[in-house]
Amino acid sequence: MSPRSALVNEELRRRSKERLLHAAVELVDERGYDATTLGDIADRAGSARGLVSYYFPGKRQLVQSAVHRLMHRTLEEALEREPRTDDGGERMARAIDAILGLARDRPVLMRQHMAGLLQAEGFLPCPEQRRLAELLSDTVARHGSRDVESDYPMLRALLMGAVYAAVMPGAPMSVPMLRAELFKRYRLDWEMGVPPDPGGTGGTKERDRTDMARFFATDPETQSK
Repeated sequence: MSPRSALVNEELRRRSKERLLHAAVELVDERGYDATTLGDIADRAGSARGLVSYYFPGKRQLVQSAVHRLMHRTLEEALEREPRTDDGGERMARAIDAILGLARDRPVLMRQHMAGLLQAEGFLPCPEQRRLAELLSDTVARHGSRDVESDYPMLRALLMGAVYAAVMPGAPMSVPMLRAELFKRYRLDWEMGVPPDPGGTGGTKERDRTDMARFFATDPETQSK
């Protein structure tokens, strides 16, 4: 049997990493961070446990990377959905709704993510986070910022604060209320993005909570859908 080519090996590594990221968000969403072990993640991904250490220094790095992947893919999908637009206000509205939608739909996962950022290790840069930063920076620029280097961190801080307020145990704020404050700050029309249902409490457009797999697809054809 001839040895696998470098391209085949690279593709196999990519798929293994994708499965680990997907397993991490699924399990933390289901059980919480503390109740999820690296062994659990490897088992759910169908990977050897040693592979986790090969790709990630530890559980915190893996989970942060996984959540940042979910965030940037969710954001990217929202920004590029039909009808596509270059309007800065509409793109800002879509970005706000995408991130608030995650807080509403996946409070356990996002609560654990926020808690992780407040731990001693704090914020852990990774390629997934850098892609999220690129998308948010581009959103700020298209919205008309003259100082993206200052305005991007402010948008990031406001979104993180809104997520924290939405998922805070015991006293969560409603997503529509948080949305209204962010829309007011950025002078956005309420009908932009994906407004809440008039009589509902959902906040932003309802999604199927089970539909995360498309953001961690190992099949290129699935990723393009």
